[in-house]
Amino acid sequence: MTSEPAHDLPRPSARLTHVARSSILVGVLFGVDKLLGLLRQVVIGRQFGVSHELDAFNAANNLPDLLFALITGGALAIAFIPVLSEYLDRQGRKEAWDLFSRIANWAFVITGVMAVVIFFFASPIVRAQLGVAPGFSPELQALVADLMRLNLISTMIFSLSGLVIAGLQANQHFLLPALAPAVYDVGQIFGAVILAPSRGYSLAGFTLPAAGLGVHGLVYGVILGAFLHLAVQIPALVRHGFRWSPRLSLDHPGVRKVARLMGPRILTIGAFQLVFVIQDNLASRLDVGSVTALAYGWLIMQVPETIIATAVGTAILPTLAEHFARGDNRAFEASIARAASLLLAITLPATVILMIGIQPLIQLAFRFDARGTELVAWAARAYLVGLVGHSLLEIASRAFYARQNARVPLLASGLSTAVFSLSAIVLFRWLGAAGIGLSNSLAFTFEALFLLILLSRSFSGILPRPRQIGRALMAAVAAGLAATLVVEVVPLSDPVVSILASTFGALVALPFIWPELRQLTSL
Repeated sequence: MTSEPAHDLPRPSARLTHVARSSILVGVLFGVDKLLGLLRQVVIGRQFGVSHELDAFNAANNLPDLLFALITGGALAIAFIPVLSEYLDRQGRKEAWDLFSRIANWAFVITGVMAVVIFFFASPIVRAQLGVAPGFSPELQALVADLMRLNLISTMIFSLSGLVIAGLQANQHFLLPALAPAVYDVGQIFGAVILAPSRGYSLAGFTLPAAGLGVHGLVYGVILGAFLHLAVQIPALVRHGFRWSPRLSLDHPGVRKVARLMGPRILTIGAFQLVFVIQDNLASRLDVGSVTALAYGWLIMQVPETIIATAVGTAILPTLAEHFARGDNRAFEASIARAASLLLAITLPATVILMIGIQPLIQLAFRFDARGTELVAWAARAYLVGLVGHSLLEIASRAFYARQNARVPLLASGLSTAVFSLSAIVLFRWLGAAGIGLSNSLAFTFEALFLLILLSRSFSGILPRPRQIGRALMAAVAAGLAATLVVEVVPLSDPVVSILASTFGALVALPFIWPELRQLTSL
């Protein structure tokens, strides 16, 4: 049944709602995470450059990341939160934690079995024409397989830690789950600063120890970070009365319900992660550094996307699930409408500003040579084309999962993977790594629009109104012109000009999108 348009709802009070407060909290902590992540990548980039070794490290992450995403990182977590929220609301915390234990036990066992399979078949998986890195040399393929096996240790830890995040978020606890990625970065930075280099860094006259493990040290840092990611959340589990139960039965109704939701979600996340396997498969056939350029380009796009959109999506999912459980379609629609218009207003100008000023900042941060800087800059711009689409997808997909509908996101993800595969095969020979990044942007923008249009058939008020779209477009044009003006007339060094241009562009865009920014208080 179609509900009334969300835009006709009475204006909420200026006081921040729970979702708004949670979005800001999560956004700030995700920002800390991204800053630490950039610091980690700066250290790694300066050590290894756009090199064979860093290509191998980035390629080796794909399959363990896929396994984690399938079991707990995305598939189970998002399917789990609505069911766990329902148990908390209707049956109480004791029954909810019992369900959590059953799901966590199954996740750990399944992850372990799959990790053993990948461990023994890592080499053929890397070498196969449809595998991880068929274009690498045999020596580099052997390194990828070795690093992949080590990475599986962190995957086992994450099989529990990812579920802990879901359990705490279902309890409306966002602080420590949002802090966990930051301490994960701390572990990785330790690997990059202490374990990897052969010569210690000097800080204030003191030389840090250096283990000289090379690229293997980066993987040991990942393992340490995964352990910290889990450990930092344990106090919150204790606070919320968690009690572990060693049960694996499948006859529990909650387990069956999660399994039904998880089936389509596994395929959905699998399709999403398959995009990154395909992109590295294609990039391994290009020039040295192409895999690394895509990894850095994706990271750069993910900074604004995570701070803005993932924060809002993370905070809003439990609330959407509650609205659905209570049959409050009006509130459900209003929440999505405000979030979608807010994300459009922020990310469209941000896309233009970042595309104009990104290259000098990449050179300043990573100190790549001219070729490496240009390669990473064009990959970043290609991904930034999809910043709006990726951001809206954070809301659109969660809206369906909050309604415990996993089939429609599965269909959308399958279609977007097909779009990516076809366009990447065409564009990567023509545009190189940037063509692969552009294909990613096209595919995920298509997926976001597809889901929003389908959702609007039941909730007609969720799509941004023409005047909201117009304000976002005007903000983007004004920001772009302002940033370009600064670049052309200010006689300072390129990095300083880029920072000034980005700042000026953002200030010019602000008045156009102020009505949408005010909606943050009423999410």
